[in-house]
Amino acid sequence: MTEWKDFKKNVTTISKDELTIIDTLSHLQAERINQGLTQRELAEKIGMKQPQLAKIERMESTPSLATLNRYAHGLGLEIHMQIVPKTDLTKH
Repeated sequence: MTEWKDFKKNVTTISKDELTIIDTLSHLQAERINQGLTQRELAEKIGMKQPQLAKIERMESTPSLATLNRYAHGLGLEIHMQIVPKTDLTKH
């Protein structure tokens, strides 16, 4: 079975920003499963309906940063962002 980390190496039609969201969400979903929480249990914990959470996990709805934070907090996690200088890849 192909894992996301292997599959994403060949993805060229998704923007870097969207890949960041997908990476974050896939990590959170894996952690939900590792913690043994169902979608319904996590949804109740974070004040969301299970179908809404399922839609986010299937990437039928792009979650906002606030929604990703709710998801993370429900798992006892935090999302940290960093601002760093942009790397100019054309100079290499």
